[in-house]
Order: sequence, then C-alpha cells, then structure tokens
Amino acid sequence: MVHYKTKEEIELMRKSALLVSATLEEVAKHLKPGMSTLEIDAIVENFIVANGAVPSFKNYKGFPKSCCISVNAEVVHGIPNSYVLQDGDIVSVDVGVLLNGYHGDSAYTFAIGNVKPEVLELMKATKTALYKGIEKAVAGNRIGDIAHAIQDYTEKQRGYGVVRELVGHGLGKNLHEDPQVPNYGKRGSGPIMKEGLVIAIEPMINLGVKEVEYMEDGWTVITRDEKPSVHFEHNVAVMKGKPDILSSFEGIERAEKNNPALSSSY
Repeated sequence: MVHYKTKEEIELMRKSALLVSATLEEVAKHLKPGMSTLEIDAIVENFIVANGAVPSFKNYKGFPKSCCISVNAEVVHGIPNSYVLQDGDIVSVDVGVLLNGYHGDSAYTFAIGNVKPEVLELMKATKTALYKGIEKAVAGNRIGDIAHAIQDYTEKQRGYGVVRELVGHGLGKNLHEDPQVPNYGKRGSGPIMKEGLVIAIEPMINLGVKEVEYMEDGWTVITRDEKPSVHFEHNVAVMKGKPDILSSFEGIERAEKNNPALSSSY
C-alpha cells in the first residue's frame, strides 16, 4: 500500500532527511585511513542522538549497529566492525534517522586517499545516475522511468553491473514502504507516481558483474567477482513538473573537499 504525504508531512520528512545529510557531513569531516568502521558508527550514533533523533537502523530486523558501512566490494548492509580503513579504500556509509515520527534515509560513498581512477570513475557515474533517476521522479511518470534512466546510463552506456536483488523504496512513518524502486527496468513500466509520494532512490552499481552474494553474517552483500561497488542515495518527494530532493549532498561534498584524507577529484 502506497502512503501519499501531505505538504506538512513532506516538510517533516525534509527535516529527517537533512539530519541524515548533516550526519553524513559529520562523517566526511572525520574519515581517514587508520580509523575503524566501528569508530564511524560511533560518530553516527552520537550525532543522531545529540540532535534529538533515533538511528533508524539500530535493531531494525536485528541489525546491530546504527549505520551500514560497506567497504570496497561490499555493496550494502555492511555491519560496522574492527576493520581499519586503508588508503585506496572506498566506503559507503548508509544512515537512517527517525525524527518527529518520520524516517530519513540517505547514503554516500567516500574515497579514502589514493583510489584507482577506474573506481573514481564508477563513483562519478553512480552519482550522475542518481540524479538522472531523480529527474524522472515527477507526477505522471512511472517507477520504470526512474529505473530505466539509471540502468541506461550505468549499464547500457558504460558497461557497469546494476544490482538486481536490492532496490530503492518508499519512505515515511516506516523505513521501508511501497513502492519498490529498482535501478533497472523498462521505460513506461511500473506504478504511476502521484504527487506526495516520497521515495528513496539509491543506485547500487558494480565495477564488474551485477551478481551479488550474502556474507555469513546474513547482512553484508558483496559483489560476486569481488570488484568494487558504489552506492549513493537521496530522498525525493514526487511533485508535478519537478522532483523535490529532501536530502542534500551540499554539506557532505564541502566537507569531502576540505578533508585532505578524502579524494573528491571524481
């Protein structure tokens, strides 16, 4: 069942989404080689709680930490642990918050130090694909229009692998709502989008094959060929004529550029 939001609800959701963005900006200020993914999780949880919200992911279906941290070939849902970030790693940080009864959910992939050019190119393409998908999130279009835009740019034009098993989703009082928002599909297919729909659009794009596997922890998804994967995610309210992006990468990108341990050259 799809839950359409009122203008007032969308403004509450904007606050949730922008808190996620601010949390990711805080992460971007601190990321560096030598820190563990557990340390990143602590930064995320402390920042969210200090701002009067609750980490959406903690204890969600048994997930043990406050954010998902996926390194290199890990696609999504990596559990923060003792792994220490190395020069050349890429790390996807996926954060959710519950604020005033509504969830925000956004992700950003960071490049630590000297990352290979082909991986930086994958990061650039994935972020570009996110915005190409968002352009289609207007009332009267179909979910398949978003999916096709992402797949066409990343897979058909550039030869990357588009993950099938994991998709974007509706968002609101529940962390995951209808409809599902795949990153692959046919233009003109799927449900028609109406004004007031809020969705999380989140391309997960692999440098190599599209196939993925689950690791023994039951959460972490990894590429089958163990080549890197990139993940970016925005929260978007469907409107007439033009989508309304509720989350923001502006502060994250600013912090990324100001952190000498991160590469923003992509």
